[in-house]
Amino acid sequence: MDGVFLVDKEAGVTSRDVVNEIIKKTATSKVGHTGTLDPLATGVLVICVGKATKLVDYLSSVDKTYIAEITLGLETDTLDCEGSIKNEKFVSCSDEEIIKAIFSMKGKYEQEVPLYSAVKVNGKRLYEYAREGLKVELPKREVQIFDIKLSSPIKRYDGKIIFSIECRVSKGTYIRSLVRDIALKLHTIGIMSKLRRVKQGRFSVENCKKIDDIRIKDMIGIRDLLSDLPTVTVDNGLKKDILNGKILDSLYNNNQVLFVDQNNFALAIYHIYDKDKTKLKPYIMIGGIK
Repeated sequence: MDGVFLVDKEAGVTSRDVVNEIIKKTATSKVGHTGTLDPLATGVLVICVGKATKLVDYLSSVDKTYIAEITLGLETDTLDCEGSIKNEKFVSCSDEEIIKAIFSMKGKYEQEVPLYSAVKVNGKRLYEYAREGLKVELPKREVQIFDIKLSSPIKRYDGKIIFSIECRVSKGTYIRSLVRDIALKLHTIGIMSKLRRVKQGRFSVENCKKIDDIRIKDMIGIRDLLSDLPTVTVDNGLKKDILNGKILDSLYNNNQVLFVDQNNFALAIYHIYDKDKTKLKPYIMIGGIK
C-alpha cells in the first residue's frame, strides 16, 4: 500500500496521533506526515504511507496557507493560547495601524524560532531547554511571507484586540512567531489563539476528510500525487539506468522531471544538477510504483 491520505486534523490531537490512526487503518507501520501541526491547530495534514514516505520532504517543501487568529494584549511562553501567561497589557491600536502592520510582514525576513519547538541547538531540541529552564540563544531563519491579509473583523474586548489573518508562507515559517512579530510592529504583545492550515501545495482543506471518516479508498496513488510534474515515459534500457541512479542529459526542457516506465509506474524524480546544468540528477528514487 503506497500513497497519501489527506486528513483534516481536529484540534486537541497531535500529528503523531493522526499517524497512529492511519497505521491502524492500513495495518502498516511505514507512515509519516509532511509537516507537524500543533495540537491546537486544525486543517490539512498530508499523511504518506509505504513507499510514498520517500516523498515526505518533497511534499513538505511546498508553500502553505494558514488562517490564524491573533489576540493582542497577551504574552505566553509558547506564543500561543496553550502556554503560561507571562504578561498582559491593555492595547489601543487603531484598525489602520493593525492593517499596516499585517501588510508590512509581506516578503522575506529573518524569523526567530520559538523556544517551544523541535529545532535542535547543539544536539538538543529547544523545547527541552525550555522544560529544563535553561537559557539558549534562539536561532533565526530566513522565511518568506508570499501573501498576507486581514481575514476577519477587528474586535475589541476587555483591553484586548482580536482578529484573524490569512497568510501563504514558505517552508519553515512559524505562524506563532509571525504573530509575535506583528504584535512587535504594533509595539505590544500578542499570541496565536487559533490556527487552521487551509492549503498545502495544491491540496486544500476541502479535499481532506476527518480522521474518523478516512477509508482505504481515499488514498491517493503516487502517480496521481505527482500528476502536476512534467512526465517522461522511458523504455526498459533507460529505466534500468534511472533505477540505478545514473546522471542523465537534460533533454526535456524542464528543471524537474518525473520518469515513468511503459506501465505508467513512477521510477524517480530528477532535477537539474547544480554542478552541470546540462545534466539531470536523481532527486527522489521511487522505484516503480503507482
